[in-house]
Amino acid sequence: MTTTEAPTVTILGAGPIGLSFAAIFLDTGRNVTLIEPDPTRRAEVEAGIARYREAMDLAGLRVGRAAALDLRPALPDATAPALVIECGPERLDAKQAIFADLLARTGPETLLATASSAIPMSQIVPEPAAQARCLVAHPVNPPSVLRLIELVPAPGTRAEHLTRAAALFEGVGFRAVTLGAEIEGFVLNRLQGALLREAYRLVEDGILGPGEIDDVVRLGLGPRWALSGPFETADLNTPGGITAHAARMGPAYKRMGEARGERVDWSPALVERVAADRRARVPEADIPARVAWRAEAVARLVAARDRIAGGGDE
Repeated sequence: MTTTEAPTVTILGAGPIGLSFAAIFLDTGRNVTLIEPDPTRRAEVEAGIARYREAMDLAGLRVGRAAALDLRPALPDATAPALVIECGPERLDAKQAIFADLLARTGPETLLATASSAIPMSQIVPEPAAQARCLVAHPVNPPSVLRLIELVPAPGTRAEHLTRAAALFEGVGFRAVTLGAEIEGFVLNRLQGALLREAYRLVEDGILGPGEIDDVVRLGLGPRWALSGPFETADLNTPGGITAHAARMGPAYKRMGEARGERVDWSPALVERVAADRRARVPEADIPARVAWRAEAVARLVAARDRIAGGGDE
């Protein structure tokens, strides 16, 4: 794809998220208009993008295509990018004003996204009829190297616009996950919040201190989850796969959850749904090879982590 064929992107805000997005889109040949009203921040844009490019280099994510950056203090009167990403303050009133302006000055083919980590689009643009091309595009910080993005529709967001947004983000190296509906906290923060809620309770109950809990995650759960998520980890750890794991551990997890006042119901139909997805991804005959792959990958990851933690060469 040449620079002239690549979709153009407008980014509102030159904070860490906005600069990360700018570095990514520029690196993959997408021309970027970056809007930042603060002159101090505008003066720091070039150095900021360079830092994120260095991080991308270190992670082996640089593409190195040519593209142009147009840095402005305000949106031009006429603008028709393929995508606008709002990366401003996490304030509802500010986002509402920005999106009202964007809806008025952009055409029906321009996708309008907010990088908000907590505010759903239905609060930013309350009128369903106006939500058709609006969505949340929630990255993981820093997006320059952590290439997952959650695409969260409002009730009125059209499916074809979600598909277009996913294609745009995946075209620059993200794994885009599109949620089936708007939900508070999206997915990443709900999973993170579940772990933090339990971690705080364990500290409160005197079971472990914060540092020890960090060690449990850093040295235990983290290396496995870095390579396979919670479902695959359970699937690979248990003879008989995820179904056997649910039968063996489900009752204990249910007791733990209910002791915390939570509703836990891993129904047979739900477990079967998860198991069917796992077998579609890794057929039963391929599980031993996948287990062997993970064992080697975990060993390599731990060795790399220990070198980094020790300050040694990678």
